[in-house]
Amino acid sequence: MNNKKNEAKMERIQQKRDAGSMFKRFPEVSGVVINMTYTQRGIKSILRTVNFSPDSYAFFRVDCLSRDCIDGGFDLTNVITTMIKNHRAEAKGALSCEGSDSPAHSDIVYNIAIQYT
Repeated sequence: MNNKKNEAKMERIQQKRDAGSMFKRFPEVSGVVINMTYTQRGIKSILRTVNFSPDSYAFFRVDCLSRDCIDGGFDLTNVITTMIKNHRAEAKGALSCEGSDSPAHSDIVYNIAIQYT
């Protein structure tokens, strides 16, 4: 199991590098803020805020909370890139974990705010 987690971690690092910086991919964006509420069966909801600045990676994938989840998470890339394409400042929604190895994945409710230059 540890080997699978290490492989997934290394893949995620490479994906971040491949995504490039916010400044290069989206020069019109000065910041992105994602507010999330994680929920998972049997665990109290957790609030989390993730901030992206121009020098952050343009990688909008957030890990699942389940310890057993290896390849899951929440990919907000399409949501955020569509917002930028349409010059939208705010979006709300919900996602379920995309993983397949854990029976107790988490869900998120998100609120995304984008600041433009």
